This record gives sequence, structure tokens and C-alpha cells, in this order.
Amino acid sequence: MAITKEQRRLRIRRGIRNKITGTAERPRLSVFKSNKCIYVQLIDDVNGHTLTATSSAEIGKANANIEISKEVGKKLAEKAASSGVSSVVFDRGGYPYHGKVKALADGAREGGLKF
Repeated sequence: MAITKEQRRLRIRRGIRNKITGTAERPRLSVFKSNKCIYVQLIDDVNGHTLTATSSAEIGKANANIEISKEVGKKLAEKAASSGVSSVVFDRGGYPYHGKVKALADGAREGGLKF
């Protein structure tokens, strides 16, 4: 039986999660894409807490594209700075690092986060 695109992404995601962990000082920046929105959150895996999160829906823009993804990254960087976080570990969630995911990462870097 052939492996589906979603099963392949989840297999890659599990491999990434086995290698990286977020702490309170350097949380994990986790990305999730749906068909309409892009979601991102900063997670402290040691305590099991989400420190901050944002999405394209929170910004008020549906149908996330590259420009909106960049705005989401900048918004997350602002929220992270207000909560005292300056450095993160990037978890692309099994998605290829191009397009919306790359734009989100670039926006977060422009906002002041260090990967």
C-alpha cells in the first residue's frame, strides 16, 4: 500500500520531534498549516506549556499566503519579545522549508527572534 502525503509528513514530523526540544529559555517554535490558515506557537516542552501563539486568523486575514505568513512571524516575534524570549528552536512540523514556512521564519527573524 502506498504511503500518503499526510503519512509522509507525519513520519518526518516525528523524526524532527525526536531531535529537538524546547525549554523555557529557548522554546520550540512549532508551525502548523491548514488549508486556509497558518498557526505558530512557542512551546516549553520541559513543563508542557505553550508560552505564546498566533495565527493568520488572529491577525484577521484568511487564506494565508506568503505575505500573511511573514506578518504572522513578525507578530509572534513581538509577542515573544514581550514575554522575554529572544532565541527559539525551529520546528517546521514536517513541512518542506519553502514558501509559507520559510516566509514565517523570515518574518520571525526580522522581528528579532534568533534561530
